[in-house]
Amino acid sequence: MRKTNTTLALAVAALAASGTALAQKSAVESIEEYRQMLADGNPADLFEAKGEALWKQKRGPKNASLEQCDLGKGPGVVKGAFVELPRYFADVNKVQDLETRLVHCMATLQGFNAAEIAKTPFGRGEMANVTALATWVSAESKGLRFNLPQGHEAERTAYEVGKRMFFMRGGTHDFSCASCHGEDGKRIRLQDLPNLTKNPGDGIGFAAWPAYRVSNGQMWSMQLRLNDCYRQQRFPYPEFGADALAALSVYLGVNAKGAKSAAPTIKR
Repeated sequence: MRKTNTTLALAVAALAASGTALAQKSAVESIEEYRQMLADGNPADLFEAKGEALWKQKRGPKNASLEQCDLGKGPGVVKGAFVELPRYFADVNKVQDLETRLVHCMATLQGFNAAEIAKTPFGRGEMANVTALATWVSAESKGLRFNLPQGHEAERTAYEVGKRMFFMRGGTHDFSCASCHGEDGKRIRLQDLPNLTKNPGDGIGFAAWPAYRVSNGQMWSMQLRLNDCYRQQRFPYPEFGADALAALSVYLGVNAKGAKSAAPTIKR
């Protein structure tokens, strides 16, 4: 009788394990189906159209457009710029990401107050316009492969600083970026977490932002995405345009070398 009970217990345990595996597989498949349905009609298209109009529109105290903005490939060249940012810019003698560079151009070409824009909450005022511009610029490089430059000393330094930040633990939960994105096969809330210490593949991780968030009906830029990660760590937000954010983006972007950009994407 004891042997029979033991056999029965083992069979029940095996069945339970099998059921769990099937349930997990079903959840992953369901999430993928949900993502595919979301992608059919991405509201990011509206932000993209707004960004293109803003790029060409004469605005600001200087009544000028952004068509001479240099995003790293020469004045006015947009295609291919996104997949090479952040990068070093000699005119400011520092590494800048896309959003910070756009604000720089809005200040120098159009006469806007960069400090005031930086203090504006995401989704409001000129900051909303920065996000729309970033959405359009990213769309102009969709399908191109990431290839962030590392030729300048400042770019290599930014990569090393970003790497340290990625693994730095902090906040009340003692989390780091690597706590969620430092190894393969991790998941939270039924969502797969890409390993961002290496190239996670096309359109994943760094290659997926800016993105439209269905859960709150907002367009999220890369800086907002990183700020929300710090929120989840219970860690103070970096200021907009902070060198720390540029450095972290350099680390993620260099690790994504060769991946095709899918931005702007749509997220739940």
